[in-house]
This record gives sequence, structure tokens and C-alpha cells, in this order.
Amino acid sequence: MKKYCTVIRVIVHTQMKLLHRRQKKAHIMEVQLNGGSVADKVDFARKHFEQSIPVTDVFAMDECIDIIGVTKGHGFKGVTSRWHTKKLPRKTHKGLRKVACIGAWHPSRIQYTVPRAGQKGYHHRTEINKKIYRIGEGYKMKDGKLVKNNAATDYDLADKSINPMGGFPHYGEVKQDFLMIKGACIGHKKRLLTLRKSLLTLTKRRYNEKVSLKFIDTSSKFGHGRFQTPADKAAFMGPLKKDKKE
Repeated sequence: MKKYCTVIRVIVHTQMKLLHRRQKKAHIMEVQLNGGSVADKVDFARKHFEQSIPVTDVFAMDECIDIIGVTKGHGFKGVTSRWHTKKLPRKTHKGLRKVACIGAWHPSRIQYTVPRAGQKGYHHRTEINKKIYRIGEGYKMKDGKLVKNNAATDYDLADKSINPMGGFPHYGEVKQDFLMIKGACIGHKKRLLTLRKSLLTLTKRRYNEKVSLKFIDTSSKFGHGRFQTPADKAAFMGPLKKDKKE
């Protein structure tokens, strides 16, 4: 192998048992190894057989990465929703969420540039230059206690976890290692994403500057979001009837 190969790829899979979700089957992917000689790559692959690779071994803080995934699906949609074309006037015959003219008599074909109805969403997309704001540790045991302090900053008075009050909507609690990135992320909750090193050489200052987070909002994302931690809520509300010991 070391003598004849030029490209070394490894087959990797996700660890579904860590997430406690309904799906048990792991996602499988082929990943190419880069850097060093062919012998180094083969040795690296042999050494990491059946081993888990933490996210900290691949990515670092303040790095810009690319995210590959499938967007949120919306089904079969018309031109107004799919291409954001202008709606026709109210009195239009046979509907108004249409394209008024789909082309001239000649050429006697519809050009590909004309908006048409069809599938919207559930497309494979790559979003580039997502800056990593924080790489957090999952819950861990220390001196017999469960440590959840992975979202506190230098300005926080109390320890707090990355999970908002009541958990993330339609997901639950994040208990494993996590990445916090700047901006939105494609796909709906629980959808698999592929994270990749940036293929571009980023020179702008906003991509290379160090980021120091001052505050991470962990108020509820489902209700009004008044409290940051359960301790804040208990201090404000006082003893509740449901917490009363019989």
C-alpha cells in the first residue's frame, strides 16, 4: 500500500449511540487523508482504526469552515414562493401567482432562465466561511459531580450550560462536544451536516481576527425567555407549589 498508493481514504461513521435518538443506524462516509507522505497517511489510518476522533483534533477556535448539507424541504411550490416573482394584479384571469409571459414566439422553446413551478428546498448545498466562535466540551464527571459549565464566559457570574432553558426546540439537550458557529446553518433540526476545512486562503481581517465572546444567551427559545439559568428562575419566583416536599 505504501509503495503503490497515491491517495489514501478512510471510511468513517458517526456515533449514534451518544445522541439517544430514535435512529440507531450510523451515517457512513469516505474521507480523504491529506498532509505528509503516503506512508504517514497509512500509519495514521492504521493507528486510528476503531478509534473516535474528537472535533478538537480537526478544527480550532476562530477558524473558518465550510458546511455541507441538505436544505429544509418545502415540496412542490409555485413561482411566487420558489422564485419570488411579482404577483399579478387582482383581476387577472386564471390566477395571479403566475409568470405573465414565459417567452416570445421564437425561439419556440421555454428558456431555462424563465421561473417555473417545481421542487423548492431539500437541495444539496455548501455554505462557506462559517467562523467557529466556540468549541465546547460536553457534560463530564469531575470529583463525583456532573459538570455542565460549557457556556460561561469571563463576564458571567454563575456557571451555565449551552442548553437554553427547556432545551433547544425540536432537539432537546446537547450533552456532547459542540461547535458554535457564526450565522445560520442549513437544514432542519437533527439533520446530518458535513464540516470541512476551508478550501480558500482567507486573508480578510474579519476571517482571521480572534473573537472573545462576552455573553451567550441561554434564555428559553420557546417561551418569553426571561431567565438565563434555572437558578435565576428559582431566585425570582421563590418556592413553587410543585417543588414542595410532602
